Amino acid sequence: MAKEKTIYTCNECGGTNPKWLGKCPHCNAWNTLVESVANSDAPAKNRFSALAPTAEVTVLGDIEAADIERTPTGHTELDRVLGGGMVEGGVVLIGGDPGIGKSTLLLQALDALQRQGKNTLYITGEESGAQVALRSRRLGLDHSKVNVLAEIQLEKILATLNALHPDVAVIDSIQTVYSEQLTSAPGSVAQVRECAAHLTRAAKSSGVSMVLVGHVTKEGALAGPRVLEHMVDTVLYFEGDTHSQFRLVRAIKNRFGAVNEIGVFAMTEKGLKGVSNPSAIFLSQHSEPVPGSCVLVTLEGTRPMLVEIQALVDSGGPSPRRLSVGLDRDRLAMMLAVLHRHAGVACMDQDVFVNAVGGVRITEPAADLAVMLAIASSLRNKSLPKGFLAFGEVGLAGEVRPAPRGQERLREAAKLGFSIAIVPKANAPKRPIEGMEIHAVERIEEALNLARGL
Repeated sequence: MAKEKTIYTCNECGGTNPKWLGKCPHCNAWNTLVESVANSDAPAKNRFSALAPTAEVTVLGDIEAADIERTPTGHTELDRVLGGGMVEGGVVLIGGDPGIGKSTLLLQALDALQRQGKNTLYITGEESGAQVALRSRRLGLDHSKVNVLAEIQLEKILATLNALHPDVAVIDSIQTVYSEQLTSAPGSVAQVRECAAHLTRAAKSSGVSMVLVGHVTKEGALAGPRVLEHMVDTVLYFEGDTHSQFRLVRAIKNRFGAVNEIGVFAMTEKGLKGVSNPSAIFLSQHSEPVPGSCVLVTLEGTRPMLVEIQALVDSGGPSPRRLSVGLDRDRLAMMLAVLHRHAGVACMDQDVFVNAVGGVRITEPAADLAVMLAIASSLRNKSLPKGFLAFGEVGLAGEVRPAPRGQERLREAAKLGFSIAIVPKANAPKRPIEGMEIHAVERIEEALNLARGL
């Protein structure tokens, strides 16, 4: 076996050096040398071997495209986010705050897969086997046949994968794994990048469906190099407040399915359970309508969801605050300016607080109309009618722009008993929807006048 040694490679120019220096001797850039591995005995042999044999150039139209076979995990919400289930040779990276339920969900999924006859392996670098067994008892996974390995050394993990040939393997977590070929500590940029690259190549070459659990930073991003997210096929993020029982799993990247798909789970005594009707947890529990509340139909991937938008406008003095939870704060400032300029709703001396109920994070601009109506309702202290909803993007000129898949949004709202809607004119259905009164608008002032008269 060829002996490998440590070298340091510059991230800027690609130059190498046998020892670490503060400044690259080739391009004079500071703090750019990163630890890597060089093969000293066989320099002509590339340790980054190809994942498949070298192929000839082929015309794209002549390549036969086969459907990808998926293995359901036994959790409908997780399968939705993954695009239908686990893919052979696919690598999934899942991140989230500590204690939010990453290990719990994956242990439940592995147990369901092994009950389907799949060979599963759970590799833990943060807990002992006894701790994993204790959690499985707490989750009600009695007599589970999931294989467990408590190991953090990459070489031993790869040897176990080659010997056991599992169908699905979980590495919990990638930040704890280290390679003997590098001298840096586990969790460093070099270790995470090197170990993830080796595990990804092992998954592709052997056909193992692999899940890597990743730590997150204080800002909520995945810890380690950004290249980690580029290596894998699917990136999932756990969202939600650890003090709430509801958890959201969002797909940020998926080579085998739709991105921005969302799965909703409820944390129970027996682990995470999928929520089949997530709109129920995002809607208000008020017996009667209250000022400052407006229901929005938003799209999360392929799923229309109803979310309550709450706004509170109160006297703020000379330095009013603008605070949003679950919505973009900069967009809130823009909407307040549009309200003042085109609808005559002035909030310059008012504190404005906007919240998306249930801990959901809304990024699409179709929430603009619902946010503005909620702000106007709170400012005038007049509630919107019961069974009311709105959606639509509002431009800087005050125009109400259409939202994608408006018909699906309205049908979903009608199924849940909503009877009044204000929507962009382009989203008005050609055929009436039974039980729903739809008002189509072109400008924000028109929408506010309509809402005021309902």
